[in-house]
Amino acid sequence: MGSENRQTRRDRARQRRRHSNEPPLSQVEFPGIMGWMQRNGRVLFLLGIVFMILSVGGAAFAGGLTPDADPEPVPTETAEPSSTGEATPTEEVINRTYAAEPAMALDEGVDYQAVIHLENGGAVTIDLLEDDAPGYVNNFVFLAQNRFYEGLTFHRVLPGFVAQAGDPLGTGNGGPGYFLTAESNDIDFERGALSMAKSSLGVSGSQFFITTGPTPHLNNDFTVFGWVTEGMDVVDALMPRDPAAAGAARGDVIADIEIVETEKAEAPAGEATPEATATAEGEATGTPEATATPTATP
Repeated sequence: MGSENRQTRRDRARQRRRHSNEPPLSQVEFPGIMGWMQRNGRVLFLLGIVFMILSVGGAAFAGGLTPDADPEPVPTETAEPSSTGEATPTEEVINRTYAAEPAMALDEGVDYQAVIHLENGGAVTIDLLEDDAPGYVNNFVFLAQNRFYEGLTFHRVLPGFVAQAGDPLGTGNGGPGYFLTAESNDIDFERGALSMAKSSLGVSGSQFFITTGPTPHLNNDFTVFGWVTEGMDVVDALMPRDPAAAGAARGDVIADIEIVETEKAEAPAGEATPEATATAEGEATGTPEATATPTATP
């Protein structure tokens, strides 16, 4: 029994010595390229780390130096001035506000006429009385030539009495920002007379009216500065409108007022003047409103 145990111990000792003499798997050398990689593993590991660092750093460095794909600014329409250095022309804005009435600019020896063109195609020709009311005529010519009346309406049309226009607001309360210096003459009102409206504040700078019937009650209070010579039927056909009435439709629109200038011809002795002829021809029947007056405010 004892000898058998001793023998067993010897066998185990020999096996341990035999196993201890065998090299571990990590010490086994592989042939060929695998062997070379096994022998230089640490070098390869260090080279891999260096390569990785160079790759990441190089990409970042290259990205910082690369210019934008489109380094030049994209041109826009507003960035480039026009060849003349001026802004693109747009529709002209009409000035309807002035600090004071215009300075006298009528020419001596010139006869002035006004033609009111309506958007519906009608036209009214007026002979302006530059000798009898030069201030009113000068103002009317100035506003017409500066397109003040374009797009405005006949905002107050009372049949048999007056057709009134020239208010930028269309209510009877508007004007060009100034009042006119009052003028007077001895011309009596008849059908077809042109005059400036007025209120308690003074003579309106832009609102005018045409009488459509006999209006003797306006004498000595308002001043005639023109006579309708053609188109009185157009005036009579204007849409009746009271700006004080609720829901009143928009009045007939003025397309423009054309000013016609011609050289005056001296009238032969004893021949009637155009003003006197227009006054005589302007008489007609009609029932005026006794209490109504063409003021700037309704």
